[in-house]
Amino acid sequence: MNRLIKNAKRIVVKVGTSTLTYPNGKLNIRRISQLVRVLSDFKNEGKEIVLVTSGAIGVGTARLKLKERPKETRMKQAAAAIGQCELMYLYDKLFGEYGHITAQILMTRIITDRDNTRVNLINTFNTLLKLGAVPIVNENDSVAVEEIECDDIAFGGNDTLSAVVATLIEADVLILLSDIEGLYDSDPHKNPDAKLIPCVDKIDDYIRSLAGGAGSSLGTGGMVTKIEAAQIATEAGIDMVIMDGSDPQKLYDLFEGKSVGTIFHAKH
Repeated sequence: MNRLIKNAKRIVVKVGTSTLTYPNGKLNIRRISQLVRVLSDFKNEGKEIVLVTSGAIGVGTARLKLKERPKETRMKQAAAAIGQCELMYLYDKLFGEYGHITAQILMTRIITDRDNTRVNLINTFNTLLKLGAVPIVNENDSVAVEEIECDDIAFGGNDTLSAVVATLIEADVLILLSDIEGLYDSDPHKNPDAKLIPCVDKIDDYIRSLAGGAGSSLGTGGMVTKIEAAQIATEAGIDMVIMDGSDPQKLYDLFEGKSVGTIFHAKH
């Protein structure tokens, strides 16, 4: 089913806030360590990895000891600025333990909408990958005011951002690590008999109708933005996978050809 993914070399992995943190907003260091270990192993195998990470506002919220995610734009920006530092410090430290260099790229919608900055961004990604670095991408929440004023932000909680990144670098596969195993035929939180859909060949009205609402209180994404990401990726000829991020070891199963999560097949 995923024989093409098995041979993928250039990979974009997106990890959401709910996967990176505990319910109280503090970083799940064990899980992040496991993820970095697996991605570093893929790097050693010869794969090129780009990591799109959420979590800056959530981590900043916990670091500031706030009781809940801020609602004011200025507070979201402040939390993002603080949280981003902690996120990058941890990623750099952990990847460094396996001999890999990290690079931070903060993006906004305006960057990808302008031809000259889009070309510059593509060149930066390709150069970093050629140098063997691991680009770590997040939305620039501290300056993108219009993109964090509401929950339905421009890059869809980084789901859409990861799809944009995948198209920019012409990735082979985009993997969304989430707090849900994949796309179900009904809401698994409400229906214990809900069945996982292992693969999607076409994103039609039925598939869109299966998307639920927002995700956890710490993040902003939901299945809606994941389907939107799948639309962008598959139309660009890129396979996309939604899978449970609670056990990063399952990434090995995915690349060994086993059935994992939901695979959206690229249009060719």
